[in-house]
Amino acid sequence: MKYRSIAAPLLLPLITFGIYSLVWSVKTKNEMNKYGTAIPTAWLLIVPIANIVWLWKYSVGVEVFTRQGLGRHAAFWLMFLLGSIGSAIVQHEFNRKISPASLSVPVSA
Repeated sequence: MKYRSIAAPLLLPLITFGIYSLVWSVKTKNEMNKYGTAIPTAWLLIVPIANIVWLWKYSVGVEVFTRQGLGRHAAFWLMFLLGSIGSAIVQHEFNRKISPASLSVPVSA
């Protein structure tokens, strides 16, 4: 999973009229699927009612990826009710689960 600023899913949807929300969802879905989650195609996001089912499957993937750091119910309701604020919270949980070794900068002695 790539480390991303939590400001991106929070503020960029306002500037891009919601397009970045879709981009963020697809990118994080693909990265989570590489780690073994089973989130279906993001084309379901544009189909009414199916997008709610997709969001639930995505939330299950969030729970699996974060090793239950953020539960499926919490992830679903955060993103469903709060939109970009919920996505920023989910991104914060993703950032917490990324190994610190991949982010550390070598310190010269």
